[in-house]
Formats: sequence, C-alpha cells, structure tokens
Amino acid sequence: MSRRLTAERGLTGFTIEEVCSEVGVSRRTFFNYFPSKEDAVFGVDEVDEARRFAEDFLARGSRGWSAVLDDLMDSIRGFAEHVGLNADDHVVFMRVLEREPKLLARFIGQGRLRDAAIVELVALREGVAHDDRNARAAVAIISTVMNSVGSRLTDPHVSEHFAEELDATLAAIRVVLDTAVLDPAATNPAALDPAATNPERASR
Repeated sequence: MSRRLTAERGLTGFTIEEVCSEVGVSRRTFFNYFPSKEDAVFGVDEVDEARRFAEDFLARGSRGWSAVLDDLMDSIRGFAEHVGLNADDHVVFMRVLEREPKLLARFIGQGRLRDAAIVELVALREGVAHDDRNARAAVAIISTVMNSVGSRLTDPHVSEHFAEELDATLAAIRVVLDTAVLDPAATNPAALDPAATNPERASR
C-alpha cells in the first residue's frame, strides 16, 4: 500500500495513518514492522533477507563456478517467492524510484552493498580471496541478469514471471559467453582479418 501511494502521490502525499486505515492495522503495528514510511515502501527487512539468502547459498556447498551462478539464481528465486515479487509490483516500484530521488539513491546504495556482500559470500564458500576475480565476475553476471530482467518486466509484451525471465536471461548470457570461447572470430572480426589490426599489411 505504501508503495502504491508513493507512486501515485509521492512520499509526502499521504500519511502513515492513511496506510494503516487502508490495510486495517494500528499505528503501533505498522511501526512493529517498519521503522519509517520509506522502509514500508521497500517492504523488505534487508537484514533478515540477507541472512536467509546467505544460509541458503552456503548450505549448497562448493561445486565449481558454474554451480555458483546456478545457486545464486536459485537463491534469488527463493527471495522473489518469499517476498511475493511479481511484474505488477516491480512496475509500481520503478514508478516510485522515478518519482522519489531520495528512494532511488537508497536503492542504488543498497544494491552496491548487497553486491559486495554476495562477493564475500561467494569467496567464503569457494575458499578464495575476498577480492577474487571469479567471485566478482559471478556477482557481476548476476547483477547484469537482474538489471536486464528488471528492464524487461516493464514491457507488457514480456512474460510476467520473474523466475522465467531470470532463467532465460542467464541462459542467453551463457550462450554468448560459450560462443565467444568456442569461436573467438565470432566476437572478434580481427581474428579473421589480420589487416584489421595491422595497417601495414593492409596497405601491401
């Protein structure tokens, strides 16, 4: 409710009392769950969800870097199911961020902290340094997937199923990466035409 009202009126366009009246709870109950109106808009206990995510990911154990991507995706799916994330809510939330720069800044900051925490989590599970390139690359790929899915879910012609979009986007990234590894010329035309990187040979 707080999210919808913010999208429609802005943070200052409604009161906590209005929210409580709409959902049928007392002001005290509201503050038992959310310290502020802004927290209600985000609607997620970051500390609790981070703990749940970490426990799920670590419990799967180390099985190689490909499994890291799969396990991160599974944990994200679990998070989405737990908080009830769907396309309609995502569209409303994007409107909130467009309307409220303060909340956009908070969202970006949370994303950076979350990515850094997940890199640490991956490094811990895989037994590598906290700044390991593979750990950072795995999280960068997952962040790219999330950003791509977030953009696509605002398109009415795209599937509204968050999990389906996650799987399809990661599969597409893997196809591109596999193609680049198996056929370097497909992503680097210069591999087929040395003249492209050697002007002297091109002039002969």
